[in-house]
Amino acid sequence: MYVTITSILIWVIYIISLFFLTFWFLTFLEKGLKDKDLKIKSFPLVTVTIPAYNEEMGLAETVNSVMNLKYPKDKIEIIIVNDCSKDKTKEIAMQLKRDNSDRDIKIINHKINQGKGKAMNNALAIAKGEFFVCLDADSVIESNALEKMIPVFENKNVSTVLPLMKVKNPKGIIGKLQWCEYLINLFYKGIMGKVDCVHVSPGPFSVYRKKALDKVGSFHENNLTEDLEITLRMQKAHYKIVQLLNTSVYTRVPLTWKGFYKQRNRWYKGTMMNMFGYKDMIMNKKYGDFGLIQMPKIFISGFLAVFVFFLIVYHLLRPLFKWVYNASFVNFNLDIFLATTYKSIINFNLLDLNYTNIIFGVTSLILALTILKLSFRYTKERYSNQGWISVPAYLILYGIIASGIWLGVFIDLIFRRIQKW
Repeated sequence: MYVTITSILIWVIYIISLFFLTFWFLTFLEKGLKDKDLKIKSFPLVTVTIPAYNEEMGLAETVNSVMNLKYPKDKIEIIIVNDCSKDKTKEIAMQLKRDNSDRDIKIINHKINQGKGKAMNNALAIAKGEFFVCLDADSVIESNALEKMIPVFENKNVSTVLPLMKVKNPKGIIGKLQWCEYLINLFYKGIMGKVDCVHVSPGPFSVYRKKALDKVGSFHENNLTEDLEITLRMQKAHYKIVQLLNTSVYTRVPLTWKGFYKQRNRWYKGTMMNMFGYKDMIMNKKYGDFGLIQMPKIFISGFLAVFVFFLIVYHLLRPLFKWVYNASFVNFNLDIFLATTYKSIINFNLLDLNYTNIIFGVTSLILALTILKLSFRYTKERYSNQGWISVPAYLILYGIIASGIWLGVFIDLIFRRIQKW
């Protein structure tokens, strides 16, 4: 009975996954992913805000990447928000301002740590630019970014434009897993953008039309994922969010398992909390494909991930328990048990195989390899850039790790353990 229920659930997951995959693949075939090569016609004032908390190692590189943008110097306003850092972030920010007196650099120093949302809002309150940019202090932007992104705003319904986000200097197995993950996710986001289904505008160089921010309101200051929440508000106001793949921002990622878990736990938990906060958009045709396709997919993904985690654990432990159970009948006499095991092996029949799992596994592998190939092609990366082990490690480990993190998120939510940003 249990095996039957498990098989049914496997097929339910398979059908749901296949439905979403088919939808995005057909969208890709219909819309394509090539960005229009728009030429910049004017140079409006742009405010680039860099919220920083204990970012002494990377702040200078981040600010320099902004100053190296191919854009008129007098059309870029830089606001560094030091959120009460305990290292030398404040001193480095002040030195950057002194060394670049010809640039419009403003510094806001918080006396107490107030979080990224508050930092963004304090900068937004004094920003003069027609466009408002968030750039995390652990990221660097390509010099052609504004040249590529600003022309997209000629469409007056566009509120947000996003660059292709890549991992900067991935190291170790955890860094290389995220390198693969980012490429695949951004490939999907490129497709999602074609049907107005982008659900998050990440911290690394998201460009907002300031009038749109004024209309929907400032950043949520107590939200674990304020970048996702502001994007949901933009979608609710029927703005367009565009994901580009023709200019890149490079961001540092956690290089320890503990750091990775903490970051993803916050992301996933914030996602789930925002899904409940905007549940009125789920399956609401008023919001088009975003309401009917994207919101349900995001909502159920966590639940499916937890079930997959238990399914994997079950299939890993079941043979061990079966082995112990069978060995107990011969008082754990290994000679007798191994002889019995050998006999069952030589009497193996192809009809004994679980073809449900085999079909699911082979089909999933083929689809995963197809997505990988397309992702690397459209993000202009090569499989071997981070070593040949990176892609196999991603295929084998990432789903298990993500499922385990989702399990941790649900346990935290049950016991009401909600961390600060």
